Amino acid sequence: MTARPLAVAALAAALLATTATGCAQSVDPIERLGRKAAHAARQAARTHAPPGDTHAYRRWGLPAPLPPAPPASLRPRLHAAGPGLPPVVDHVPTHDKVVFLTYDDGAERDRRFVDLVRELRLPVSMFLTASVVGPGYAHFARLREVGANVQNHTLDHQPLRGLPYAGQRAEICGQQDKLRERFGLRPRLFRPPYGTYDPTTLRAAADCGISAVVLWTKGRQPLGRGDIVAVGPPLVERTVGLLREIQERGLSVGRLEDYL
Repeated sequence: MTARPLAVAALAAALLATTATGCAQSVDPIERLGRKAAHAARQAARTHAPPGDTHAYRRWGLPAPLPPAPPASLRPRLHAAGPGLPPVVDHVPTHDKVVFLTYDDGAERDRRFVDLVRELRLPVSMFLTASVVGPGYAHFARLREVGANVQNHTLDHQPLRGLPYAGQRAEICGQQDKLRERFGLRPRLFRPPYGTYDPTTLRAAADCGISAVVLWTKGRQPLGRGDIVAVGPPLVERTVGLLREIQERGLSVGRLEDYL
């Protein structure tokens, strides 16, 4: 046998010996750790709880973990308020057993609320007003990091109904620009201050890229599927009280942006 075939045979034998004796298992612990981490992540996703913390609900005084919201079955067909105008929504027509938690203005910046949203994985929607938030945008950046959604509630929170088009457009588009500057996004949803609006509001909202004007469900007790709840301060206490009612009613908290 020549030198080259001998060398090839020796190399093949060495590789076979390495495989047979298990020396190649030196990378297996890393692989096993990766598999364990992936398994833990899948388990956490199934239980809808942060990894390593399956009992956060107890710290907030809830009787049981919050059930995860079901995947949005279908986006409901919403009727536009007129040609080229966005729909106005105060209730989501859905068969899913979900309600939606929304928060206005941005005046209260309680660090516990960030913890509540993070630990319970709450898909809340924040309708922010620039003049109310002031220098507090960092707080809402933290809320976005833990899963909250940011939407438009005008620059200055003045009633829009009756204002000329230029003034209404400045209020809505101005906050669109502000939120894009702060968070790199232009919201699709808009809530007019005090829930008041007119056809000019809808035209200005459409021209600013708004796809739906969101009000809230009024005068309905107890909570029912598709309700849009406007939660007032104190945010932590009010939210926890609502979560207890949501559990009692066999509902879960849905992500409004998945339905509109």
